Amino acid sequence: MGIVLVEICEGSLIHTIDMEAELESQYPEVAVISNECLMSCGLCAYSPFAIVNGKRVFAKTAGACMEKIKARIDAELADLSE
Repeated sequence: MGIVLVEICEGSLIHTIDMEAELESQYPEVAVISNECLMSCGLCAYSPFAIVNGKRVFAKTAGACMEKIKARIDAELADLSE
């Protein structure tokens, strides 16, 4: 099984959720990394977002973004198991 990397910007509005604790406990294949800047030029100030295996995921709220992140993780894991 492969590893899924979830990168979050320290300035992102997604930080209202403890991403590392929630995702890494639910998905042992996931590593959450917090970076000072993900070079998405201001997206972090406008909406919660993360990058999952190089693909940007964002939504209007942190909760909605988390659901999209989990869906992207599920898709990545499905691709890896094929």
